[in-house]
Amino acid sequence: MSAESISLTGKVLGAMLFYSPDSEQVQPLVTLMKDSGWTTMWPCATQEAKTRAAELFAQADASAEELNDAWQRLFVGPYALPAPPWGSVYLDKESVIFGDSTLALRQWMRLNHIEPHLTQAEPEDHIGLVLMMSAWLAENSPQLLGEFLAAHLLPWSGRYLELLRLKAEHPWYEGVAVLAQSTLNGWRKALALEIPPKKELYF
Repeated sequence: MSAESISLTGKVLGAMLFYSPDSEQVQPLVTLMKDSGWTTMWPCATQEAKTRAAELFAQADASAEELNDAWQRLFVGPYALPAPPWGSVYLDKESVIFGDSTLALRQWMRLNHIEPHLTQAEPEDHIGLVLMMSAWLAENSPQLLGEFLAAHLLPWSGRYLELLRLKAEHPWYEGVAVLAQSTLNGWRKALALEIPPKKELYF
């Protein structure tokens, strides 16, 4: 699997999990992913996962809940989020945002001279940001990608994506979860990553 493949899939998945569906970043992706033609070009997931995701994306317009409303409910609130998108919620004993694991990620970025350009006070371990950072590393510092994934994404992403799939209650985000989980498995296998012994997850 090429760095270009990881960059492409990381950017698309990261955007869909970070920006609202009516944003300039995601609106074209919504149109694209509703047409199953993308499945032949997506490089990092199983055919079964791509087929299932395409089926779910095609059902999005039939949902009783508007896509923007689903994004608001799943990623913003005001009520408790069914699948919080921040790594420290899963990795820190207190299940807080801006926890120790967020600080560890921030320190890792500082040591490697990586400056995030955030337009809002969002924790760096938001699933969308971490996926987009993976894409950036694949393009700009591929020698750091494996370490980054093994330490700061893969230990918790499986749990998050499982919760998102189970609790999304909207076919679009269920499809995103299915596709993201299979894609990350593809990254891990392609890079032959040795993930440290499973950390205890707290959410």
